[in-house]
Amino acid sequence: MAKRIQIPSNKKLVLEKGSQIYQPGISVDCVILGFQENALKVLLLKVDNTNKWALPGGFIKKNEPIELAADRVLQERTGVQNIFLQQFNVFGDPNRSDARIHQNRYLEYGIKIPKDNWLLQRFITIGFYALVDFSDENLKAVVSDETTAWIDINKLSHLMMDHEAIVIKALEALRSQLAYLPIGRNLMPKKFTMPELQKLYETILDRKLDRRNFQRKMLGFDILNKLSELRKGGAHKAPFLYSFNDKKYQKALKDGLYGSW
Repeated sequence: MAKRIQIPSNKKLVLEKGSQIYQPGISVDCVILGFQENALKVLLLKVDNTNKWALPGGFIKKNEPIELAADRVLQERTGVQNIFLQQFNVFGDPNRSDARIHQNRYLEYGIKIPKDNWLLQRFITIGFYALVDFSDENLKAVVSDETTAWIDINKLSHLMMDHEAIVIKALEALRSQLAYLPIGRNLMPKKFTMPELQKLYETILDRKLDRRNFQRKMLGFDILNKLSELRKGGAHKAPFLYSFNDKKYQKALKDGLYGSW
């Protein structure tokens, strides 16, 4: 079950001993993206005692590898585990960690931070993103109440600090990868139609793609299996179902693709 973002109950220990446990000045933030109802959505957590939303994020323990910190923070904040996280950027604008802004944010929790405390120092955050399949049973329990939500990436509002900018940067990274890496295996169900896959690409790129050119290019990448099954129940002619060829998909991730969108 996801956890509301909050200051731990042992506030005094965090204030006094936190810099002994965590590496001051560095944090991680995770952008978890999913595709549902023809929309790209991001997993956000409600910030306690405010009307703001935030990415799952947290501090890095001393002597803890950054990648393991991202895994730990994501699991602690959401319960999600065993998904591939990709580092995509570092965010270090001095304005993102202005001491006055930090002080006001903690005051929302009813906490007065001493001026020389480590929590008011400049923080650089390392962004990680992941692509997940909404049909995965392990993810359905994540959104359990009003403290957690999948929000349309085009309808973001009331995000904490610079988290909206972090989400936008993750989307830019995803778009750039479409030119040379396969995308979709972690966002689509195991079986899908070509129009459904095209809609995913159009949503990520935010523009229409020619149907024939899209199908020719996707088949040319040789990462799909055309199944004998048809998608039934629609008003038009039933299209064939496809699935990703795991072996060829992994090879394409390693070797790259050719051609841009």
